[in-house]
Amino acid sequence: MTDDDVDGFFSTARLRGRAEAVQLGDESYREHLLDLEDPKLAAWRGLDREEFARRRVDNPFVQGLLADWNALYREPFRGITTDGAVREGLYPLADGGEPDVEMGRAVARLLDVLAPERLAAVRYPLDAREWRAWSNPEFAVHRVGVRLEDLDADEVTAVLAVVEASLSPAGFARVRETMALNGYLGELVDLPQVMNERSYSFALFGEPGTGEPWGWQLFGHHLALNVVEVAGRHVIAPVFIGAEPALSDDARAPLFAERERLALELAASLTPAQRRAAVVYGSVLDPDMPEGRVHPADERHVAGAFRDNRVVPYEGVVAGDLDDAQRDLLRRIVADAHLLLKDGQRAATLAEFDAHLDETHLAWYGATDGSQPIYFRVHSPVLIAELDDHAGVWLANRLPARFHVHTTLRHPNGNDYGRAWIRQWRERTGSPSENDF
Repeated sequence: MTDDDVDGFFSTARLRGRAEAVQLGDESYREHLLDLEDPKLAAWRGLDREEFARRRVDNPFVQGLLADWNALYREPFRGITTDGAVREGLYPLADGGEPDVEMGRAVARLLDVLAPERLAAVRYPLDAREWRAWSNPEFAVHRVGVRLEDLDADEVTAVLAVVEASLSPAGFARVRETMALNGYLGELVDLPQVMNERSYSFALFGEPGTGEPWGWQLFGHHLALNVVEVAGRHVIAPVFIGAEPALSDDARAPLFAERERLALELAASLTPAQRRAAVVYGSVLDPDMPEGRVHPADERHVAGAFRDNRVVPYEGVVAGDLDDAQRDLLRRIVADAHLLLKDGQRAATLAEFDAHLDETHLAWYGATDGSQPIYFRVHSPVLIAELDDHAGVWLANRLPARFHVHTTLRHPNGNDYGRAWIRQWRERTGSPSENDF
């Protein structure tokens, strides 16, 4: 069976079902580094990011991918559902919440620091469709806000201060590590103009400091955050965090080592009956998968960029069929997925997850003993959290491996981007919507 190149980065090996499951060895990502003079790398050397993007999208495969994404982007927002119908009443918004003072101070400082032309470029109405324009390739699909690479040092510091003020300390550390890993990848392949620690766009939405809902967005290669404050509650979703490689030589552990450890501990604890329900496919490239289940860019994860309205039926074992220790492990996985939220906000969000625990499903693809690449999804009425091992893009591994990982986080049934809460806030205040989101 041939392994055909798709566009110079992707190959058919990442899509095709295999009778034999992919097995993990002890190899390092360094064993999959391309020679710097390999045409896959050398062809891009010396190009600035704009010329790289122009050439990157001048490809039939990428053109088709962009056409699909743009069609999804033009759809009015509904939210991810299990059957196409949004389930109402899942996100009640309490009265009396107070704005986050630290976030307010940080964004006020940013607005003072930004040069006038950048200030004009960074601001959007609360209901601007640009919220949904984020993506995770190393080239920008849509131009939104300001690019950190184009800002001076004081402006970058002010942007990162907004990010830090909005997240938990551990969450901010995870974001900065992700950005650093992107810079590390740029160094490994000697393409720092394409991938570096500032390869990200930042935008503000709404009117911070007024008590009205507002938020910010940061996105670029392997990182996309959408942070919204509504009546004292925070939602950070959609979230996309990934890395290739998922660790540097200086790192103590891969980026998602703890979440993977918890997931494998849970998977190993499953009884035979639970395992039969949980394991949807025995391999991440199981030949029994229906055509199209593995996407050429997203591979197995279903909640990535431009998937705001996707219909995702439940799969796997129901949490109500797990014992107390297993449910605790499941909750710890979900807590790690919400690590970016500050403690009080995370506790409130986890309480909403707990309220639907008996409706929560765990779907698993691959072996449960850690011998293979894995995909898993925790899915409830108020949560989708995924982890997916991927094939190489800038590394040479043609099959999924643990050192290229994508994760997603969503609030299904309409609260991505805080939309369910914003709708309730509008109903209480009589504030009209400004745009067709």
